[in-house]
Amino acid sequence: MLFLILPILGLVLGGWLAGPDGMIWGAGGGFAIALGITGVMFHALKRARQR
Repeated sequence: MLFLILPILGLVLGGWLAGPDGMIWGAGGGFAIALGITGVMFHALKRARQR
């Protein structure tokens, strides 16, 4: 779900603030944030299962 919503929000926000180049950077940033959140959640679940 995050991989769909955050890049689209980044795309819209980047386009609104900085134009076409901002759209690319916003979508990439949104994807990177979604990937980071997913990694942190996976790591937390992995540690919780070990206990």
